[in-house]
Formats: sequence, C-alpha cells, structure tokens
Amino acid sequence: FFSRQSKKKIWIHSFLSVILLLLFDSPNQSSKEVPISTNGQPFPWDLMRLPRSVSPLHYDLTIHPNLTSLTFTGVVRIQLEVHEHTRTVILHAKQMEVSNVIILAPEGVRPLQVLEYPRFHQIALVSDSWLIKGRKYEVQMEFAANLSDSYHGFYKSSYRTSSGEIRLMASTQFEATFARGAFPCFDEPAFKANFTIQIIREPRHIAISNMPKLKTVDLPGGLLEDYFDTTVKMSTYLVAYIVSDFVSVSRTTQHGVKISIYAVPDKIDQTTFALDAAVKLLDFYDDYFDIPYPLPKQDLAAIPDFQSGAMENWGLTTYRETGLLFDPKRSSASDKMGIAKVIAHELAHQWFGNLVTMEWWNDLWLNEGFAKFMEYISLDITYPELQVDDFFLGKCFEAMEVDSLSSSHPVSTPVENPTQIQEMFDDVSYDKGACILNMLRDFLTPEAFEIGIIRYLKRYSYQNTVNSHLWESLTDVSKAVWWTGFCSKRNLQSGASKWFSGDELDVRAIMDTWTLQEGFPLVTVEVRGREVRLSQERYLKTDDPSLTEGFLWQIPLTYITSASNTVHRFLLKTRTDVLYLPEEVDWVKFNVDMCGYYMVHYAGDGWNSIIKLLHHNHTALSSNDRASLIHNIFQLVSVGKVRLDTALELSLYLSKETEVMPVTQGFGELVPLYKLMEKRDMAALENQMKGFIVDLFRDLIDRQEWTDSGSVSQRVLRSYLLTFACVRNYSPCVTKAQQLFKKWKDSDGSLSLPVDVTTAVFMVGVRTPEGWDFMFEKYHQSLQMSFRSRLKSAMAFSPLQDKLQWCQSLHGQVMKTQDLPDVVVVIARNPHGYKLAWDFLRSNWFDLGSNTISYLVNGVTNQYSTREMLSEVKSFFGSLTEETGSEMRCIQQAYETIEDNIRWTDSNLPLLQNWLNKHMGRVVHEDL
Repeated sequence: FFSRQSKKKIWIHSFLSVILLLLFDSPNQSSKEVPISTNGQPFPWDLMRLPRSVSPLHYDLTIHPNLTSLTFTGVVRIQLEVHEHTRTVILHAKQMEVSNVIILAPEGVRPLQVLEYPRFHQIALVSDSWLIKGRKYEVQMEFAANLSDSYHGFYKSSYRTSSGEIRLMASTQFEATFARGAFPCFDEPAFKANFTIQIIREPRHIAISNMPKLKTVDLPGGLLEDYFDTTVKMSTYLVAYIVSDFVSVSRTTQHGVKISIYAVPDKIDQTTFALDAAVKLLDFYDDYFDIPYPLPKQDLAAIPDFQSGAMENWGLTTYRETGLLFDPKRSSASDKMGIAKVIAHELAHQWFGNLVTMEWWNDLWLNEGFAKFMEYISLDITYPELQVDDFFLGKCFEAMEVDSLSSSHPVSTPVENPTQIQEMFDDVSYDKGACILNMLRDFLTPEAFEIGIIRYLKRYSYQNTVNSHLWESLTDVSKAVWWTGFCSKRNLQSGASKWFSGDELDVRAIMDTWTLQEGFPLVTVEVRGREVRLSQERYLKTDDPSLTEGFLWQIPLTYITSASNTVHRFLLKTRTDVLYLPEEVDWVKFNVDMCGYYMVHYAGDGWNSIIKLLHHNHTALSSNDRASLIHNIFQLVSVGKVRLDTALELSLYLSKETEVMPVTQGFGELVPLYKLMEKRDMAALENQMKGFIVDLFRDLIDRQEWTDSGSVSQRVLRSYLLTFACVRNYSPCVTKAQQLFKKWKDSDGSLSLPVDVTTAVFMVGVRTPEGWDFMFEKYHQSLQMSFRSRLKSAMAFSPLQDKLQWCQSLHGQVMKTQDLPDVVVVIARNPHGYKLAWDFLRSNWFDLGSNTISYLVNGVTNQYSTREMLSEVKSFFGSLTEETGSEMRCIQQAYETIEDNIRWTDSNLPLLQNWLNKHMGRVVHEDL
C-alpha cells in the first residue's frame, strides 16, 4: 500500500511524535490526578473538551427504537480525519453500552479497545497501532441504551387520543450536550460532519429526520427500514429523528422548499396557521439573507412531551404543541403572536446557528441573540398586523432584570461543563443578545447592518465562528457604506457629528464593551442651559458600591428635545463628557425609543421636566419612550437615585395612557410593590396599593369591551386589563365575569366565550369548589392547547388551598410534566399558595442546569422580601452539594433578588404609606 521509503518516513515521524508527546504534550503530565476508566485502566485524556487530533467527516447511523421495551440499539460508522499522529480516538457516549468496535484502516479491519470515563461522558477507542496524520479512517461500533425518561437525548413520549388511548412515540432533543446519549459522537459544535441516517421501525409508525426519506426496505420480522438522504455539514446538536404515528400537512414555498407540519392525528386540524407562517417566513429569510435555504424540505413537528420552547434541528424543527397549534375559535391574539414568533425564531436559526455556528457554547448568543432579534425583524415585515414591535422593549426590560445583579454574566462568557453550558440558555444570551444587536443596527443603520450580516453568513457558511468574526464583517461593510457617502444621507445635527467625528470605526471595540463584560450602563444626564453633562456607571442592585467600579462602555447615545424631534446621536466613550445644544430647551429625552441597552437618570430638575411633560402632553413622546421612562424611574428608586414619591408622581399620568407597552410597564412596576406586601402580612397597605392601581387604570378598564375586536395590541391589552380587574375584585368586572362563567358552565362548556376574556372569566370561576371542579373536567377533556393553558393558569390561581395542593400533584397523569413549572410559578404568585410552591420546590429538586430549575427558583422566590424567608432560602440552597446544584447561577440570583427586595421595603414602605395617604383621591378627582 505504501513504498518502503514512505513507511520508513512514517515510522520515524511517528517515533519522534511519540517522544514529543511524552515530553511536552501529555495531558496527564501535570500534577493533576490521572483519570481512571471504568475497567480500572488509566483513561488517556483528562480534559472535558475533546482533543483536536481527530475530527469526524461523516456519520453513517442506523437506529432501531423499540417502543415496547423502551430501548434502542444502533450501529454508527464514523469517517475520521487524523490531524496529529495518535493511537486513541476520544469521543462522547453517555449511559450506553458500546460494543464490537472496529477500525477500517488501509491495513485492514481490526478491533479497538474501548475505555469509558463517565464523568466527562467520554470513551476512548484505543488502537494497537498508530493512526497517521493526514490519513482518513473509519471506526464502527454498535451501541444500546434505554430511551431517556427526561426530555433530552433520544427520549420516549406519549399522548392521549380523543378516545382515551395512550400512544407512545420517541423523539430527540440534542442541544446542548445530549446527542452523546443517543449515539457515540464528537458532541461539540465545532466538530461538524455529514450524517446519513437509517431508522428501523414498525409499520404502524412513521419516521422523519433532518433530510427527506429516499426509500423504505422490508426487514425480517415485519419491520421496515427508512433510508434518509445525507445531510449538509452540521453539528451533532442539530441531528434529529422522530418515530411516531404523526400525520402531516404540506405546502411548497416560492423557492421550492417543501414545508410540512407534523402533529398527532387528533390535532392536525390546528396546524393551518403554522403552515402559512412557516411558508411565508422561510421565503422571507431566503430573500433577506440572500442565501438559499440549502435543504429540500423543512418539517415542523408538534411534540406532546417537550421541555424547551422549540428546537432548530436542521430540516426538522421541533416545538411544544402550544408553540405550533392554533385554533382560530379558541386561541387568543397573543397565542397567534407567540406561535409566529417561535416559528420565526427557529427558522432564523437555519441560517444563524445551523449554517454558521458558534465555535463553542461561550458564544451561544451568536445563535440565540440573533434568532430572537430576527423574530421581530421578520414578523414586522411578514405579519405587520401582529405589531410585534410593541413588545420588543419588554425583552430588554427582562434582560435588564437579570443583568442588574452582580451574579449576571457577560453575553460571551467561558463555560466548560454541561451544567454551565445549559445555564447559558437564559435571558442574557437570548434577550440581551437581541437588544444589543438592535442597538448596533440603529447605530450602523439598518441597511449597513443587513449587508454586514449577509456578508458574515456567506463568508462563514458551514463553519464555526467567534464574536470577532461578526464584528469584522460589520466593520468592513460600514466603512464601505460610509466612505461612499451613505452616512451623509442621515440627518446628523449638533452632537451627532461626534458619532462619526472622523475616528476610525471599530465595531469590535464598541461591541466588546457590551459582550465581554456583564451588566449595562446607567447614563446620568444633567442639563445646564445649553450644556449637557454626561456620565456613565454600571447600574447594579447592590449595597456595595465597589462592585460598580471598573466598568466602561462605548454607548451610542440618542436624544430628542422639546425644540427638535430629530434624533441626535453621540458616541459616549469616556466616563464623563459634555455636549452642547444649539439652544436652551424645556426637556431632553435620551435613548430614543429605548433602542439602546442602557438606562438614563435625569439629574437636577430633569425628572421634574419629564413628569411635567407626561402630565400635560404625554403623546409628545412615543409609546416606547413613555414605557422606558416608567421602567427607568422605578428601577432608579431601587438604587437610591430617585425617591419613590417622584416615581409615583410620574405614574399618575398613566390614568390617560392607552398604549400597550406603557400600560403593561406601569403594571410591571406597580404590581410588584403590593406583591412584596402579600408575603409580609401588611393587609392594610397592600389593599391601599391595590386600590390605587385600580383607580389609576379605572377609565381604561371601563372602556374595554368583552369581545375579540381590535388590533393585536388592543386585544392583548384588553385581556391583561380585564384579568387584572377581576383578580383585584373590581366590582363591574367581577359581576360580568360571573355572568359569563355561569352561562358557560350551564352550557356544559359548549358556549363560545370571547377568547380575550376567558382568562378573566376563569379567574373568577375558580373561586368556588364547584367552579374549579368543572374547569378541571374541561381541562381533562380538551385537546385544544391554548384553551388548556388558560384553564391551567386560572386553576393555579384559585384561593382554594386544597385545590392548589392537588394541582401540584397532577403532573404525569392529567397534566404533562413539562407544564408543571408554569403551574408552580403561578401558585408561587398566588397569595394563598406561595408557601405551597416553596415546599414543592424543596421536595422536588429537578435536573441540574436545566432552564426549568432556573425558571422555578426565580419564579418561586423573587417576591420574598423578609429576612426570615432569606434565611430559609439560604438554609435550603446551602444544604445542596455541587452535584445537586449548589453552584448554579440561579441560586445566587435568588439571594440577590431577595436582598434587593429587603433593602427596597426597608427604605420605601414608610414613604409609600405617606404618599398613598396623601394622593389616593387624586387619580379620580384631579385633572392631570
């Protein structure tokens, strides 16, 4: 096969490589403990990340799930490329039996020894001869495992038919580190390869995977084997296959891609909207990115048991049933918007994430931040009637909530183990990522930004990237655009000239300040005549000022004034700076439409000017500007920059507000104040605060019709207002809801209620045992997902403690386990149930690192505000070991949130009491 001379050269090269490896490159040469395999032998690798000496080129994978024994077997043949001489191939396999491992080399077929190191989910395939650099080899192995009981890996799922029959299926969820539980593989995103998949099944089932099926072959024993086309080059976490009895509906896009929606047979009639949306959105992305979708088909499957919101597997995206199924008669406007957003998110991933993938999970935000951002870009154009722009701001507020704690993390942050990786799937990676991209788009101009990301996608197709690759693409394009005079078309006035003051544009230098350090800036603005003094510091909820030191951002400031509604621009690179206005003004508003990811404090008389404007002419500012002012001023109370009574004075203007974002943000800042009191036995002040909020929005509540009329934003607002009014016992709403509930119950649930008011009606209906039992019966019978979701939320907010306790025990029987976290969090917000939720959390400590546990810890504890509860929380979490989650970020976040609540109540409750005593009649009686 080789000449004698070649063999001699190879032998000498190999010998030298061994000596060098032993001297310099052995992973075990340090004083670190040598890892030991399960058979007692030393394991030849001691790092969690795989070595780069070998990489996969192609997987030929056969899988045979048995839905009777709930096990699966398989065979995988992996073509390898060797980059450094080695005698071991290190790859991943988790909780599976690997056997009959052979290598197919130029010298022939020979067996390989298998060593297992479960701590890192690694196996080593050990050869008795060297694998030579530059050559290709194939390894083949058989494997067997149980279908997973969790929602990860290759797992079993079940659903109940309309006739009550329980049917089983099997599905996959591999992101981030769970492909290794389904087949032996190089389970890191940079190890991209092609996959050719075969699935063995019974005739009563179908199989679907990333690629179209090429053929089906009969096997002995009445089994069938489906052969699927070879995938494009992709990461292991994007591989997917499902064995089920699903049925489908299909259409073809304008670009010739076949779109199919798969669901259980009883629910296939709820897929029409998802099919329309998927066709429209895939066509949009095809055109927007100027890169054809590379696969012949795109399937969307509604999985009965699914913990994540959805998953972007290339060519086979998977969803919760609530994320894909829509019934025009029983689904709400917000349901429709939610389904459109999740489809837009997963289809955006086909380019951002699948075609171009982050090198490692530290840059997960390159996937998730972009997909979240593209939800809004795509739907604004394809479904303008959904008015998604009205809701983007809420994502930035949610991100800031987490990012204002010292336990936050940079958007791009080092992670190593699976628990740390799983924790990256949070509001910082998704929502902050989207918000800083929106800021960058506004800074560069939408046109330059679009050209830049297209260039980035084309340059790195089928490759892996890091932060700097994106910044380089955007810098190059922006320079070209600006040098051709593009920026001269922008109306740049006064301070805006400093935005482009001839400095070398360096997108990386700007954006590194937003991605490589945690938190966000608070910009303090003080106007003195024409002079505007600016300073920046980190906004941080803490009683330790030293934690805010050492942070500096390059901030693309925008502002408007009473004299000019032109957007002025100023790049703040230093801790302090000064800009000059062309004339003196009555007011100035920074962070126009809150396009920037920063808060603003108006020092001196600044807030008084803003408050005066809102009280006399609030529509002089956009609804996003009004929402951001409400958010900022109440958040500044938390850090002692603004007095609570000043924030409450601003809130009085809300009696005239009608737009969804400012109204919901007003609720978002005011409702938590009485939620803190509900858990402190302060009934008098609590009821006073509740009464103030009802009075503040009384006119707007009274104007709501109990119908489904109006725009999406109007309908979302209606549902929000009527639900709040009923929960707060506002008499006209409660009476109306009682009448509707009685009619609905008397009709045995056949009466079609207006969808927008059902939550309000159900919230009143669950107050009696008979009403709760009737709703539970309807929940058990219904196959309509969003209807069940509203029933479930209402049942969890019942004042009947015995029902709440029962509610938490239903999972796995009537209620899907995946739905339980939402129920527990609603019970935690229920003044009659928050202790039950805390007891439940302690008694049912879940899987480490999952989004579920982070969501539960935050949702159950974030309204505690007493030292007694802080002590109880610390006692429980302090008893955990590292294995059971003591190092999880969400625990530190819980401590900080409760400590902040304690500080807030200590500082502000007396002030709140005095203010309410003085102003309770003012909302109704004063002309504001």
